[in-house]
Formats: sequence, structure tokens, C-alpha cells
Amino acid sequence: MKKTTEPPADNFQIRCPRLGDLISFSYCFTENNGLPCTKILDCWYQYFDVESFLREKLADDEWKKVFAAPVKPKIVSLVEMIEQARASFEKDP
Repeated sequence: MKKTTEPPADNFQIRCPRLGDLISFSYCFTENNGLPCTKILDCWYQYFDVESFLREKLADDEWKKVFAAPVKPKIVSLVEMIEQARASFEKDP
């Protein structure tokens, strides 16, 4: 059976291993500052041909930025988010 290259509609959701909640493909496609999540290939491959879809939609430099960059350890990402939240709070208390 050939997989489609079109993502499922937003009413179809899967459990996100990073967030622990149900999310749609459209969220995953833009959650990384407008770029796809680095885990998008792992999470969505079984539902449609996500790699073909992304290669069609992303420029080469965007693809490399998302998938060729080394993945930060989770603790580093958490510390960065805490620092961003703290800076935002201090800026606008």
C-alpha cells in the first residue's frame, strides 16, 4: 500500500513524546520557531510519507537546519526555556 504525501487533517492527533500530550501535524510542522520539530520524521512516518512532504516544502538550508544540526540534550533545552521565561518575566513583571 502506497503512503500518501499529504499530512492528516488537524482533527487527527498523536501523542507527542516531548510534550506528552495529543498534537496535530500542523503543530509539529511549525513548533521549532516556524520550522518543523526535529522529531517530526520519527513521529509521523507511519501515518504518511512525511519525508517526501517535508523535502517538497522545505528549502535545503531549512532541511539542514532542522535535521543536520546536532540535537540538544533535553536538560539543555529545559534550562534554555527556563532562562527565556525568567528573562521575559523580569522584562514585563
